Order: sequence, then structure tokens, then C-alpha cells
Amino acid sequence: MLTEGMRAPEFTLSDKDGNSVSLSDFAGKRVVVYFYPKDSTPGCTRQACAFAAAYEDFRTLDVPVIGISRDSVASHVRFAEKNNLPFLLLSDPERQATEGFGVWQEKKNYGKVTMGVVRSTFVVGPDGIIEKVFPKAKPDTNAAEILAYLRG
Repeated sequence: MLTEGMRAPEFTLSDKDGNSVSLSDFAGKRVVVYFYPKDSTPGCTRQACAFAAAYEDFRTLDVPVIGISRDSVASHVRFAEKNNLPFLLLSDPERQATEGFGVWQEKKNYGKVTMGVVRSTFVVGPDGIIEKVFPKAKPDTNAAEILAYLRG
């Protein structure tokens, strides 16, 4: 997993509307990039809804929020509409950003070892350098932790 002080890898992924979005589109401003395992699962829904509830606070700080998972664009459309998610959701089926940020890792679940996305959040600075990492982010508190960090 990437750490603070490292350059965030460039990516270009499709949003829920099929538009291409690149990390470089946000050059010159801070951006929150969070990775989550799967649309419409309990933890991922709680995390997304927490970001949605805090969305105006992020807008006031002029910090865009981007959620990334391996789900399809169609899945993101349903997830965003069902939960009224106002921020960007990007589809990463080829794991371009997921592997670039190092969040595709071995996971253990009930003794079974699989590969998957480790829920993690990165604050990328205006210069493209990662300024803060929230590894193994907690769905219910992640958005509030990031806001606290951004407010200093």
C-alpha cells in the first residue's frame, strides 16, 4: 500500500455516467480517494452514506471525494441512485487504480484466504503527493476522520 509522501499514481477510469475521470483532472487541489470492496454491501453502503452526509462539508473545503471499486458502471449507477450519493464513483474492473495504490491485497475471511480490496482512503495533495493514508478504514467513522484531518 502506498504511504504518505509518495506520488499518487495517475489513473483514468469511468464514472457512473460513462465519463472518463483522471486523477490529474484534480491537479492543484486536495482530493479524497477512497477504495471500497463492493457496491451495496452493508459496510460499503454505510461508508458511502457517511461521505454523502458529509458531502457539503467536503464541498465547503473544496475537496472532491472519489469512491473507487471494481464494480461496473451500471452497478455504480444503481448504488448512487439508491443511496443519493452526490460524489464521484469510479469503476476499476481492471484494477488499474486499485493495484496502483496497493489496496489489492490478500485477505482472510473465516479462515479462507482470498485477494480483494482493503478498504482504504487517501488524501492526495494539490501536488499529487499522498499527504495522509487511512489504511483499513472503518465504514462508519472514515468520513469524519478525514474531515477532522482536513480541518487540521
